[in-house]
Amino acid sequence: MTQTTAVTSALIGRLASTPVRRIALVAAGIGVITLGAKTQVPFWPVPMTLQTLALMAIFAASGMRLSLEIILGYLALGLAGAPVFAGPIAGAIYFTGPTAGFLLGFVGAAVIVGAAADRGLTRRPLALFSTMIVADAVIFALGFLWLGFLFTTSTGQTLGAGTAFAKGVEPFILADLVKVALATAIVTGLGRRLRRG
Repeated sequence: MTQTTAVTSALIGRLASTPVRRIALVAAGIGVITLGAKTQVPFWPVPMTLQTLALMAIFAASGMRLSLEIILGYLALGLAGAPVFAGPIAGAIYFTGPTAGFLLGFVGAAVIVGAAADRGLTRRPLALFSTMIVADAVIFALGFLWLGFLFTTSTGQTLGAGTAFAKGVEPFILADLVKVALATAIVTGLGRRLRRG
């Protein structure tokens, strides 16, 4: 094991040393993301949740491979109909709704933040925060594109760029900066404690 991957391994990697433990970690990660999705302020068409905090913290603590297993498991459960998403419904229909682009962005975020954790950025708060901001921007970009140009309302209309930005991006920017800062503090703080312990 290299020095650069030591922090991620200290946080999660050793716990995932057997298949049963790995499955348990994936299930726990899915549970935390679901809890973040369900903790929300109602807002249409995109609810305001604690999901960004949960996603970024889990991805930074898990590394890329485990992060992908967690987020793909989460999406698969939602596709199968499990009530893991922010909205009251799940199943294939959810992937045609207003938040489908954001869900796709979660996969990109898992790759970006997980890879950064594998490179040891959990030891460098500012670098980790910056990486999480990039990952969050990917989520917003895919969510915006879907919401503005691919999602159709019950009248068969698309929302367009202005409405998609006003309803699906702008109201969440400040809150996401706070959530990313909290995720950075949580992960780097845990890493320091584990290194001391």
